[in-house]
Amino acid sequence: MPAVLITGAQWGDEGKGRATDLLGSRVDYVVKFNGGNNAGHTVVVGDEKYALHLLPSGILTPGVIPVISNGVVIDPEVLQGELQALSARGVDVSRLKVSANAHVITAYHRTLDKVTERFLGKRQIGTTGRGIGPAYADKINRVGIRIQDLFDEGILRQKVEASLEFKNQVLVKIYNRRAISVDEVVEELLSYRDMLEPMVCDTGLLLHEAMQAGKTVLFEAGQATMLDIDHGTYPFVTSSNATSGGASTGSGLPPAAIDRVISVIKAYTTRVGSGPFPTELFDASGDYLRNQGFEFGTTTGRPRRCGWYDAPIARYSARINGVTDFVLTKLDVLSGLETIPVCVAYDVNGVRHDEMPVNQSDFHHAKPIYEDFPGWSEDISGCREFSDLPKNAQDYIHALEAMSGSRISAIGVGPEREQVVVLHDLLG
Repeated sequence: MPAVLITGAQWGDEGKGRATDLLGSRVDYVVKFNGGNNAGHTVVVGDEKYALHLLPSGILTPGVIPVISNGVVIDPEVLQGELQALSARGVDVSRLKVSANAHVITAYHRTLDKVTERFLGKRQIGTTGRGIGPAYADKINRVGIRIQDLFDEGILRQKVEASLEFKNQVLVKIYNRRAISVDEVVEELLSYRDMLEPMVCDTGLLLHEAMQAGKTVLFEAGQATMLDIDHGTYPFVTSSNATSGGASTGSGLPPAAIDRVISVIKAYTTRVGSGPFPTELFDASGDYLRNQGFEFGTTTGRPRRCGWYDAPIARYSARINGVTDFVLTKLDVLSGLETIPVCVAYDVNGVRHDEMPVNQSDFHHAKPIYEDFPGWSEDISGCREFSDLPKNAQDYIHALEAMSGSRISAIGVGPEREQVVVLHDLLG
């Protein structure tokens, strides 16, 4: 059976949780392989809306085993809060599995994240302040704390002491903050052992055995392609690999196991945080997209920056990830517009670029070259077949597909589970 990957084609918030939900009961395992609680996704089930930050969206589907694998950084406090909140709403969370090798976000990671960002002033990256970057930095510097360390108090204390020896110097002498107590950190982390113990396992082995048994495994990326540490708009990126290649290192399954890559892309473009954004709108059109699409961050609540569809980014994402299928979301937000511009290329200092410039300075100065498409006024939220869509909406889809580097297999026409037009089977 297949291993399928879902990632975002833009800067996040494309509706990846929705795409995961679309596969529903056909999936046996849903795996989060990167990131932490620095981004969220909203899943609507009937009248219920669930905002998830750390947990894979598969936790909402009965029978599915949700997995937080080794590539994730975990804030135990956030994990506990999300599990308790879901349990209170009647969701069974007992199936969750957590990698023993996943790294832990501590109180000192959160503190350092916030003070460092504040210290950057005008050069701020737009971090969520949740300790994600500092936790990954410790992982790379080989001074990180893993989930397994919480079950050995002696090792845990040694690691916290070693980490804080330097970090407290920085906090006190550079940032004029109080030193963080080793005892406090250790005590807090140990308090999560009882919660974690039933969940912790070798998730790499678990997923290998699942594949051997013919189960379907779905990988769910946090963040998106343009926020990938290697392939995104560096330095305005996340601290992990959110592209398809990150699924292997972040889970322990080999690349050959993944045979379908689904990339979720909005019918327009949004971004949270700082960094270049060629199609960003600063006028009434941007306000329209933000209000109609309710573009506010699931985790941060920040208003999202909004702009028109960017085809070079779509092609870039298709190439980097090996996209087999696009899921286009929020087409309904465009209803009522007379004309819909699409960025087909960039103008960089008078030179046309049909593909993403490799130079970040060039991308920062890129001006979109637009092609206009006629809009539609009809309400499309009730459409379930492609033929139900207005002709102008169909033409818009065909145009995006032709310039985006892969086929469009599903189209979101509203926030509800059933508000989707399926063109191709995502598992077929």
